[in-house]
This record gives sequence, C-alpha cells and structure tokens, in this order.
Amino acid sequence: MGQSVTLLAGQLIQMFLVLLIAPAATGIVRRVKARFMRRRGAPIIQPYRDLIKLTRKEAVLAENASWLFRTAPYAIFAFTWVAAALIPTFASGLMFNWAADAVALVALLGAARVTLALAGLDIGTSFGGIGSSREMMIASLAEPAMLLVVLTTAIAAGTTRLPAVADFFMSAHLAVRVSLALSLLALVIVALAENARIPVDNPATHLELTMVHEAMVLEYSGRHLAMIEAAAQIKLVLYISLIVTLFLPFGMAPADAGLGAWAVGLVAYVLKIAAGAMLLGVWEVSIAKMRIFRVSEFLGGAFVFAFLAILLAFLTSEVLP
Repeated sequence: MGQSVTLLAGQLIQMFLVLLIAPAATGIVRRVKARFMRRRGAPIIQPYRDLIKLTRKEAVLAENASWLFRTAPYAIFAFTWVAAALIPTFASGLMFNWAADAVALVALLGAARVTLALAGLDIGTSFGGIGSSREMMIASLAEPAMLLVVLTTAIAAGTTRLPAVADFFMSAHLAVRVSLALSLLALVIVALAENARIPVDNPATHLELTMVHEAMVLEYSGRHLAMIEAAAQIKLVLYISLIVTLFLPFGMAPADAGLGAWAVGLVAYVLKIAAGAMLLGVWEVSIAKMRIFRVSEFLGGAFVFAFLAILLAFLTSEVLP
C-alpha cells in the first residue's frame, strides 16, 4: 500500500511538473532567439502571463461553430497531457508504468492532431482548411518515421515500454550503435515537424500563406486558445522529454529509488529540458523556414534515417538474447 501511494505521488509530481515547466521551455526558446537577434526579448515567464491573460478573456465563437469546435481544445489538452504523463522523466516505474508504451504515445498524439485538424475544418474558413490539410500532410510523412524509430528502440531494448527502454539505455552493457544514432536524428526531425518549428513552420509568424498550426487556431480565443497554446507547449516538452528519455536517460532515478534519487532526477530532468530548449532556440536562428512544398523532402529524410536504423538493427543482430 505504501509503495503504491509513493508511486502515485511520483506520477502526480511528474504530471504537474511537465505542466509547470512547459511555458518556461517556450519562454527559453523565445529568449534565446531574441538574444541571438540582438534584441532584449520578453522574459522567460511571459508565456505564463499570456496563458493567464487568455483564461481571463471571454471565448468568442463563430455562429456556425459546432460542439466539436467547443470541445476540441479540452480534448487536445487532455490527449497531450496524458501522452506526456506516459514518458518517464525524473524516475521510471511510476504509477503509469504499465501504460507507458511508445505505440500508445504515438496513438495519443495522433488523436490530438486529428482533433485539431477537424476543429480547423469545422468553421469552414479557408485558412482553417488550408492549415488542416497541411497538418495532415505533415502527419502522413512524420508518423511512419516515428513508428520506425519506436521499432528500432524496441529491437534494441526488447520492448516498446518506455521505462524499460530507458532502463536498458542506462545499463552498462549498452554499446555505441549506428542504428541508435540514426534513430536520434530521425526523431529530432520528426519533433521539429510535429511541433511546427523552423524549418517546417514558424510559430512566430501569422502570414496566411505560410501558416500551418496557427491557421487551424485562428478562430479560437479566450480560454479555448489558452488550452490549445498550453497543449502546444506541453507537446514541445513531451518531445524533448522523449529524446532525453530514449537517448540521454542519465540522472533518471530507477523504480526502487528513494526520495534522494528522485530529487537528483528532478534536477537533471529540468536541466535537460532547459538545455534542449536553448538548443532549439539556437537552431531556429541558424536556419530559414523552407517552403511547404519542400517539407516532404525534409521528412522524407527522417524516414530514410529511420528505415536505415531499423535495417541496421536487423542486419547487425542488435536483438537482446
């Protein structure tokens, strides 16, 4: 009973920790970009202020908005938050350990994406339709690469359960493998596309001809927009967490660790998220946004890397005995 309470407490800490640091990660990215552009930039806590301001405003809905348009922000937020809860962050073996499967993670993210695309189509505006079609095009290219990355790590670890994969990658007998390096490269490309970051999309622009994510949420306001923005911030932290969990799990506390190991894991996790956000900011000021017609080439590269990774995993017999 005591062990179950401890694991439940750890799971709740993880869920609310992700919710708490998600706006800060976005603030770090914006701050780093501003400093590299020789601007002062907004403070890191500005995304928190924006969310609070949006929640205090009234949600204005179009006359022809259906129940789907009204409920989509809450569903998107729930799908994304639950998906983030499945990824082990500062400790493995928490309460959601039994459900922390990489395939379930991909399914939850896909459900959130489809819900957002349907909401963009619901009002019937041209911008919403364009954004939804582009989002589905990107998803059709990104998800196969994502699944191949999942399969590659599953071949190496012998399971698709994320805590077990993290424990395997923290083990002493893990050697340097080309397949894992290619998987990491493919996952980074997919993460950039899924989070609508440069070079696939520019989250700071509102130019109608280039928008993808922003085009689908143009009709939202108030608390509905706050939920969607919070979900996008959680999704960014989710992908950074997934990368560090699969490929940089150092500092993560094992399942049977005490509170001291949890504290060390918390500090290590927060530092890794901050480092990932800063690297993203440096990346976005170092490269230009590509045309939407070239996104297929960019994500095609991710698929090629992921396919080569899983092929090498088979050919070099990287399956655990």
